[in-house]
Amino acid sequence: MRLDRDPVRDPRSGSASERTRRAGILLLLTLLVPGGAQVVAGSRRLGRAALRVTLAVWVLVAVAAVLFVVARGTLLNLVTNPVVLTVLIAVLVVLALGWAFLWFDTFRLVRLHLLAPGAKKATVIATVLALVVSSGGLAYTAWLANSGRSAVSTIFGSGPAVEEVDGRYNFLVMGGDAGEGRAGLRPDSIHVASVDADTGSTVLFSIPRNFQNAQFSEDSPLWRAYPNGFDCGDECIINALYMDVMKNHQDLYPEAEDPGAEAMMDAAGGILGLEVTGYVLVDMDGFSKLIDSMGGVTITTGGWVTHRGQRPDGQWGNVWWEPGTHTFDGDDALAFARSRKFASDYSRIRRQQCMQQAMLDQFTPATVLTKFEGIMAAGEQIVETNLPQSQLGTFVDLAERSRGQQMERLTIGAPDFGTQAEKFSTYPDFDRIHTRVDELLAEDAAQAAGTGASPLPLLTVVAQDEEPIAEQDGVQEDDPDTWPAPPTEYQGQPITDELLMQLEDAGNEAALSEIAATNELCSSGG
Repeated sequence: MRLDRDPVRDPRSGSASERTRRAGILLLLTLLVPGGAQVVAGSRRLGRAALRVTLAVWVLVAVAAVLFVVARGTLLNLVTNPVVLTVLIAVLVVLALGWAFLWFDTFRLVRLHLLAPGAKKATVIATVLALVVSSGGLAYTAWLANSGRSAVSTIFGSGPAVEEVDGRYNFLVMGGDAGEGRAGLRPDSIHVASVDADTGSTVLFSIPRNFQNAQFSEDSPLWRAYPNGFDCGDECIINALYMDVMKNHQDLYPEAEDPGAEAMMDAAGGILGLEVTGYVLVDMDGFSKLIDSMGGVTITTGGWVTHRGQRPDGQWGNVWWEPGTHTFDGDDALAFARSRKFASDYSRIRRQQCMQQAMLDQFTPATVLTKFEGIMAAGEQIVETNLPQSQLGTFVDLAERSRGQQMERLTIGAPDFGTQAEKFSTYPDFDRIHTRVDELLAEDAAQAAGTGASPLPLLTVVAQDEEPIAEQDGVQEDDPDTWPAPPTEYQGQPITDELLMQLEDAGNEAALSEIAATNELCSSGG
């Protein structure tokens, strides 16, 4: 009997069961500790080199994990930096190739011909699966990183950092409408998101698209063109400003890539009494593609909402979504958010706010990972922004912090400011707006600082000139269980698609407006 036999390095001297066990151990070592199989059964020099690389990778992973906990924004800024991304992609490709080489070498060390027939088949299958999971996973991650780098470089620029003001980032978010038959782009939805720079707590201010007499500060370039504000009557509603500047006043913003967007920031800042430093312009058609890439978005509506579709009689016209939970594709989500037939601009704005909240809630890391390619492709098509790539990690971190927090909202018009008949959006009181904005931001800051201020239920900051539905009898807009029941019948008849069609054909807009009266109620999810 040979006393120096080593069945690990020389499987010929081992029994059949020892050979099988040896094959499993070598495969497991290569999967968990790349280089380990070579150290115990092959080239120790190769194995030690691979182990050093493995150790270095685990150290970097540990450092990244610590940064994710204590300085997530810094980590995200690093991994979205184009130079770092390029290096990371190269490293991932090298690691994938190196790990693949170790798998082939490990398979050689197993010596398949010495295994029993059943063990041979299991070893081949296990090796192929492990190769796909390990090297294939690294290669796929490199591909994702490269796709992300391309999309990020396309969407985000390299301009100066967007500054925080009084501890908050103020972003203008516009939905751009450049539809058929329209001369150029018109921001069809206009919101300012004021985000606490530490907590991510967000207050959303919505400006009706027909808001008039927008003001500009004296340091705004538009002060020269409109010292008294954008005040030429019905031709000067706020969403006409973008095209007015693009056609007539681009020279006022000589260094701007998008003078119209810069002007809209000045207008929104003047209206709210805030310094707005960043903007995001989302193309409405591209918005639907983003929803589709996410796999749809789920919302619950408390009222009947009209949209265009095939009527019960087969004709094309107005049809309705009934109260309840719906999962919308991109086109339907866009139609739901923009619907204003038989409803007020206020109700439309509330549904837009609801859709934004739903996207924030449902745009999870898992969604990004599983639908990454589609999301990146949609993002390249729909977004224009002045947010620099260098701050992307900071803003992604803030977005993640804001997840699950209740977003406070204020509409600069009825019923948050008076009634529809008072036409506050046509004849705004800017001192009153600024006071309300300051109060809401102060309450949000107190809440974020943990000073004991209780969370504000949605709409508790609205004026008491007209009580919205969400203020009535303890109604909470994000809690469907507290909503009033929507109209369920008209003159004793159940509400059906046929009845709605008949009412419209008869010109009974009063009845349809009453049926749609609760469609401002909307919440994210089911």
